[in-house]
Formats: sequence, structure tokens, C-alpha cells
Amino acid sequence: MLDHLIKGATVVDGTGAPSYTADVGIRDGRIAVIAEPGAVAEEARTSEDATGLVLAPGFVDPHTHYDAQLFWDPYATPSLNHGVTTVAGGNCGFTLAPLNPERPEDADYTRRMMSKVEGMSLVALEEGAPWNWHTFGEYLDALEGRIAVNAGFMVGHCALRRYVMGADAVGGQPTAEQLEEMLRLLHESMNAGAWGLSTTQSSTHSDGDGQPVASRHAKPAELLALSKAVGEHEGTQLEAIVAGCLDQFSDDEIDLFVEMSAAAGRPLNWNVLTIDAAVPERVPRQLVPSERARKAGGRIVALTMPILTPMNMSLGTFCALNLIPGWGDILGLPVPERIAKLRDPDVRAEMLRRADSKEAGVFRRLANFGRYVIGDTYSKENEGLTGRVVKDIAAERGQDAFQCLVEICANDDLRTVLWPMPSDNDPASWALRQETWQHEDVMLGGSDAGAHLDRMCGAPYTTRFIGDCLRGRKLVPLEQAVKMLTDDPAQLFGLRERGRIAEGWHADLVLFDPERIEAGQATLVHDLPGDSPRLDSKAIGINVVWVNGVEAIRDDVVTGAVPGKVLRSGRDTRTVSTR
Repeated sequence: MLDHLIKGATVVDGTGAPSYTADVGIRDGRIAVIAEPGAVAEEARTSEDATGLVLAPGFVDPHTHYDAQLFWDPYATPSLNHGVTTVAGGNCGFTLAPLNPERPEDADYTRRMMSKVEGMSLVALEEGAPWNWHTFGEYLDALEGRIAVNAGFMVGHCALRRYVMGADAVGGQPTAEQLEEMLRLLHESMNAGAWGLSTTQSSTHSDGDGQPVASRHAKPAELLALSKAVGEHEGTQLEAIVAGCLDQFSDDEIDLFVEMSAAAGRPLNWNVLTIDAAVPERVPRQLVPSERARKAGGRIVALTMPILTPMNMSLGTFCALNLIPGWGDILGLPVPERIAKLRDPDVRAEMLRRADSKEAGVFRRLANFGRYVIGDTYSKENEGLTGRVVKDIAAERGQDAFQCLVEICANDDLRTVLWPMPSDNDPASWALRQETWQHEDVMLGGSDAGAHLDRMCGAPYTTRFIGDCLRGRKLVPLEQAVKMLTDDPAQLFGLRERGRIAEGWHADLVLFDPERIEAGQATLVHDLPGDSPRLDSKAIGINVVWVNGVEAIRDDVVTGAVPGKVLRSGRDTRTVSTR
């Protein structure tokens, strides 16, 4: 007997093949039968009519930071709401394990680092996770049987360094013995199911003490030794971030990526490829590593987002503005001093100069303050400004845009929420995206879901992209759009029998209304441990999400079931060799 029968659905199977109408039966967590409507003779415990609805494989998000959130939110909201059934975590060199049992204070260091570098609530990290593990395997075991999505995790380079080197991980170089211990830990973690190694050399990544995170101090020899170890395990990957990911790679960064991937014989993915017609030289430069890697026996995949991610800013709390060269020192001052500095015309002029410099890279586009929209305000002086564009307010007041914005924020003691309007929402940029998506080493993803919770909301990229493909710009046919969100990432990670609708494959499925599928506006909610805030977005037009054959979401509401699996390398992933 079937567990459930979905009747008359328009099946988009994830392969890119034309859609077709079928009945799809689920049994024991897998797709048991796919047949013409009315042709399934086997009885089913439950069934539903899906006429006019699209049945697709569950979406695979290749870059998240749900490492901690899954402990207090096993549903990985809002990703699961938006049809994501499998998430890749442990990215950017940051993981919660391993932790050295001889240094219990390392857990606090890790929490403070994650709070700073990934914008996670420190209170939520402290109160929401059990922190009852030391090895990477124990961390995975702590999630087993209690999550509603499938989740696989890289092991973070920062955690490996901290475990072995302690405080010397920041600023120090490992001895030969310490490097051997790091390699032992990495092997042990992959034996337990880690998907491989993630690392960062990005200049934007600092720990809770404001120091460059541990992996930023690693020399190429260390990175290559770790990469080579990754290639000794079944079903593993590399993920890496360098400063050039934000704008354009240096020659040394290209060399490093190519050598790491070739040493491992495994794909390396990085994020995020920012596509902007105003900077036409960026995409060709960022794809040079991919071209070189294929010749060297590696493969390098660039992740890029198919939507413009809702993202807010503030002069009062840490955000992307702090990452503009020279801005962090000013925006890190106590609020009264910060306001005084920001009100100084000479200081503002120097800040704008630095923001428009080549060293600012992709952050240059954040400095067009006339294009900011005022969000939440908190003072009487700012009443009626919410939803207004700064350049209009500045024109009324006879001020330049940055001066106007500073005065608005100062009225709220810098608590004002600011929404920058994207500068790359023009037809030429969308045409360039459409062209770039066709490249064999470009893949959709980079949501950062689970991170920067009160600042950005990338998780709904799946529904917003499909809605745009069906009823908006229509840059990609539906069948291709679904493949880009399902089979493409599943194939990159070597997921076993996931990412397609096929008989015998795992029943990770999403049923949606093609006339309605969309993501709601990002709104701030306070539902994290400690009443901490995050941005959320309603899923529109998603009828049901099944994970391993079990209904996990219906009509944007979680069912309470936790059918997700911790996906372990080797067992749940196969090797995707580059050689």
C-alpha cells in the first residue's frame, strides 16, 4: 500500500525535460510509482488532487549557516517554507565543531565569533543550542532525528585551527606536529560524515574580538595539505572564500583556488558572484579560476543569486556598511561619539571618498545614499519618513543625501532601519545574469540562510525566482529553473538519489501553484531564543513540502514532523571527481 498518492500533478522532474501530467505515489520515504493519471492500481492511505499544480523535487540550498538554528528551529524556517528540503551548512570556514574538551572556553569564543562574523544572535547561540559535543561526529549526532530538513555540513577550518592551536590560531602558524593534528581532525570529521573543508581568507571576516578569524592566517601550504586530505574521502567537497569574492580575484587568489581544487580532485565552490552591468569586467574575471581549474584537474563553481536579496542597514549596529574601508573605525565608536563624527562634514567627505575608491570593491554601491529608503523610525522628529526615499527628503531640506541620512539616524540615536535600493536592477544587469547562468561553472545559491538574521533574507530566493520565471521577466523556462534549484546542486554535491523526481529516489517534493508562487515581503519578527529579531518572509503558493516522504509543510505552516536526515559524506554523497 502507498503512503500517499498525488494525483494529476504537472511533474517538473528536475532534469530539465519537458513537464508532464502524472500520478506520483510515495511509500517508505521514496517515490514508489510515477504513472499516467488514473493508472495507479495500488491503494493509498491518503491522496490528494494536484490538478493544475506543479510537483517538483525539493530545492537544494548550497550555501547556508543553519548550523546553530536547527537546534531551536528544526524546520530551518523560512527555507523549508519556500520548498528547500536539503541545506548545505558549515560554510565559510565556520562550524560549531570540533571543540577541544580541554578548553571549555572555546565554545564561548566560537559563539562570539559566529555572532560577529555571521550576524547570529549571541543570546540565541547561548540559549538555543545544547553545546554538548566535542567531535564533529558528536555534533552531527546531536542533530540526528530532530530536524525537518536534510542537512549536510562542511567542517570549518577555523574550528580545526582553534582546536589544535588554541589562541595561537589567530596570528600564528602551526608547527609540523600541529598541522598533522589538524589533518587528523579533518580526517576524523570526514569519517564521521563531514562533506569536506570550508575556509575563508576574506578581509571582511573578523572574530568576536575584532581580530581576523583563524583561517585567515593560514598559508597556502596549510590549505593545500588540508585540500589533499579532502580528496582521500568519498563524497567530499571544498568551499572557500577570499577577499576577491566580493569584487574581482587577484592573481594569487586564482592560483590558490585552482591549486586547492586540483590537490583535492574535488569541486570547490565560492560565493557570491555579483552580476552588475555597470561593472562588465567582473564576471569574466571571476570565471578565470573555473577555466584554469578545468585544465589543471579541478573544478571551481561560482554561486550567484537569481534575485536581489532584501537587505537592511543601520548606522547603529554592525552591518555591511562597517565593511567599507575606513568606516568600521567610525561606526564602531560609542553612539554619542559616532554621531559627533558623522556630523563632521570633513569626516563624511573622507568616508564617501573611501567608499568610492577601488579598494571598496562591491561595497561601492552601498554609498549611493540618495537611493536609500527609510524603514522603521523611533523619534517624533522622524514621524512620517518611513517608506520615503532619502534623495527626496534631502531635496526638501537642502542637504546632500549622506548629511540628510545622518541627521535622520541621529534623531533615532542611530536605530533607524535603512533599506538600500539595489543599483543593479536594470534590464542590462538582468540580461547579463541570464547569460551568466548558462555557464557550466555558475550555479544558483548563496542565500546565507541562517546568518545575518536581522539584516538580510536570502532564504526565499527559490520561490521568488520561480515566480519571476513564470510571471515576471521569464528569463528561464520553468523546467530549467527547477533544474537549477534541484538537480544542479544535487549533482555538484554528489547527493545520492536526491534532486529529481524518479522512481526509487527519495521523496523530497514540493507542490506549488504556478499562478501564485512567490515570496512575501521581508518583515522583522522576534521569534528567536531571547526574543531576538530576524527577517522572515511568507511563502506564497507553496501547497505542500514533503521531506523523505513525510509532509513537513502545508500552506506555509509546519506540521511538527521532523523527517529530515543528517546527510553524511560517503553514505549519502558520492564522489564527484574532477580528474
